[in-house]
Amino acid sequence: MARTGPAHSNRETGVTITVFGIRNCDTVKKARSWLDAQGIAYRFHDFRAAGVDEAQIRRWAQAAGIDRLLNRAGTTFRQLPAEDKACLDDDWAVALMVQHPTLIKRPVLERGDLVLVGFKPEVYAAALK
Repeated sequence: MARTGPAHSNRETGVTITVFGIRNCDTVKKARSWLDAQGIAYRFHDFRAAGVDEAQIRRWAQAAGIDRLLNRAGTTFRQLPAEDKACLDDDWAVALMVQHPTLIKRPVLERGDLVLVGFKPEVYAAALK
């Protein structure tokens, strides 16, 4: 797991925050900058470089919902064959996200049972206070 920012547990909660995403994604950069500015410790996991396993994706899908987790707006989704999009149930969506991690909406922030998908400063502020 790649680390940037402080890699220790968050001072207030004692629970490690992990941000999953792709290093050069603009939204991931904004989320990481926001966390840094707030002095919130986190680990960064670049799932393009290090991958992400099926169990992890299933946990996120259960916590946030498959529709929230699957990035239908991105280039990777648009480039999928029509037959892959036509039969898109939850299991197939998870399988596609394992095969193509860029199909995961970014960033995914995880702290214990908390899972946030995407980045909105007000949502992060409320969830991480």
